[in-house]
Amino acid sequence: MAELIDGKKISKDIKDETKEKVAALKEKGIETSLAVILVGNDPASSVYVSNKKKACEYTGIRSLSYELPEETTEEELLKLIDELNNDVTVNGILVQLPLPKHINEDAVIKRISPDKDVDGFHPESVGRLSIGERGFQSCTPAGVIQLLKRSDVKIEGAECVVVGRSNIVGKPMAMLLIRENGTVTVCHSRTKDLREVTKRADILVVAIGKPEFIDASYVKDGAVVIDVGIHRKGEKKLCGDVDFASVEPVASKITPVPGGVGPMTIAMLMNNCYEAAVMQNKL
Repeated sequence: MAELIDGKKISKDIKDETKEKVAALKEKGIETSLAVILVGNDPASSVYVSNKKKACEYTGIRSLSYELPEETTEEELLKLIDELNNDVTVNGILVQLPLPKHINEDAVIKRISPDKDVDGFHPESVGRLSIGERGFQSCTPAGVIQLLKRSDVKIEGAECVVVGRSNIVGKPMAMLLIRENGTVTVCHSRTKDLREVTKRADILVVAIGKPEFIDASYVKDGAVVIDVGIHRKGEKKLCGDVDFASVEPVASKITPVPGGVGPMTIAMLMNNCYEAAVMQNKL
């Protein structure tokens, strides 16, 4: 029976720590603030934005909300981002993805100042991460690192396999594991003999986007398994990219879905907002 890695508890610990740090900044007369932009009325995006607002309220971060209609033009959105980039009272800027099809997401991500890019998606943020400079780390992979560290999983020297190579999870995940001195292999849709590769992993991070794709046949006995995926299975049940029932008996530690990686993303976003305030105030 694997030990469950409790993302809800660990994310609350991080939010509590951030709350204390934000309060300490406020005592110095520095308020931490996050601008969140939502374009259109995608139901899932609305839920994510609502959760981010709640987290801001909990941690003492001032939340500025810009809810724009679906027909907002790319030019109008970029103009708003420019205004927020130039507003010294705004520390972080987040544009909720996905955007309506008529807006170029890449252009929007690149328009956000790297110094306010609390999502960690800007090419400059990715570049800083790759060469080990101080900058914003993509929230979900950064959350995975915290889950591992706070669950006493030793990354240094471990054989780490990341399944998935997206810009938001897979690639930054690999870079963060390398930064922690893990030995990292990245797998993807063109990987030959995927099972052979994943069965070498001491730490297996799965972000493949396919419901319950990874079963016990992909996992080495005693491996630590981190499931980044989330999918709706039927009316109410959620599942991840890992077949939990199959993998849990062979893993040493595993994240559940929900309640594993999910809560960590917003916790790390709050921490990035605090870091933004620190950097911008040259502390």
